Amino acid sequence: MTKKKVGFYWCASCGGCEEAVVDLAEDLLAVLEQIEIVFWPVAMDFKRADVEKMADGEIFATFINGAVRLSEQEEMVHLLRRKSQVIVAFGACAHMGGIPGLANGVQREHILDYYYHSGPTVETNGGVEPDPELTRKEYGFDLPQFYRHVRALDQVIDVDYYIPGCAPPPEIIKGALAQLLAEEPPPPGTVLAASHALCHECELNKTKPAEGIRIKEFKRPHQMEQIDPDTCLLVQGLVCLGPVTRGGCGALCIKGCMPCTGCFGALEGVQDFGAAALSFVASIIDSNDPHEIERILDDGIPDPLGTFYLYALPKSLLFQKLLAGNGKKRPKPQLQKMKVEA
Repeated sequence: MTKKKVGFYWCASCGGCEEAVVDLAEDLLAVLEQIEIVFWPVAMDFKRADVEKMADGEIFATFINGAVRLSEQEEMVHLLRRKSQVIVAFGACAHMGGIPGLANGVQREHILDYYYHSGPTVETNGGVEPDPELTRKEYGFDLPQFYRHVRALDQVIDVDYYIPGCAPPPEIIKGALAQLLAEEPPPPGTVLAASHALCHECELNKTKPAEGIRIKEFKRPHQMEQIDPDTCLLVQGLVCLGPVTRGGCGALCIKGCMPCTGCFGALEGVQDFGAAALSFVASIIDSNDPHEIERILDDGIPDPLGTFYLYALPKSLLFQKLLAGNGKKRPKPQLQKMKVEA
């Protein structure tokens, strides 16, 4: 049997998705009977030149994790798109922009100022910031440009499939590989996870009251004296996004008494995960008084951006409209390619 060539690449992410591949443990040996890894620079001695030498389409599938923030990352994903038959957005950062995408809530200049000038542990060294043009002219090497915005992978190149999660659990990875290697793979654009909400696979779902959940006070996990592992976390006042999050993870966080934060992304047909999450949370507040509602939200959810858009800010409709330009027709959110200002 001819093995199919597979690549892995890491953009702006924490490295957890790379660890997730290793977490396949002995199952990785079974996978390697079907594939040949031809590019995985974080784990093996591969160089960009190795990819450039390949014929277009020579790689069967490349799994790209991480968001796109640097010019080098953008160049690499375009190269891998050309050399690969299939591109898989691997993990929440590639899928939706992920936690790195929260940086879109801060101006680039403020980020650079903090890390090179005003941060509490910074030795300014004369206030020098990285300068790609200067290093090229004076020292003969290239530094990547730090773009103004973070983008999800399908806002830069066409993506064929998505594997969600932060990081994707081993069972999801194994199932996705099996589907991709099948004689009849799923249709392009498929998210290779469950199509139902996480609540449908959560053991605590049966503890929800029949009349529905009504909340007078939201709490954060550290504010709880004790979290009851046998009662729905929402009922206990924790902001759990399981009702609006795609299932497939086995409710691992909830089994650890931590609420779902939405790393598997939106359900089918939902264009803006954060808006759906905010709408759901607002619907279970037990009050019709505007001042009381404001107090409940301010006291229990002090960071709404980080709560509802923890993984999905670059894919929010408002942010896409910002990048597309005022007054222009809003493009399709799934496969829009974003132009960036360097």
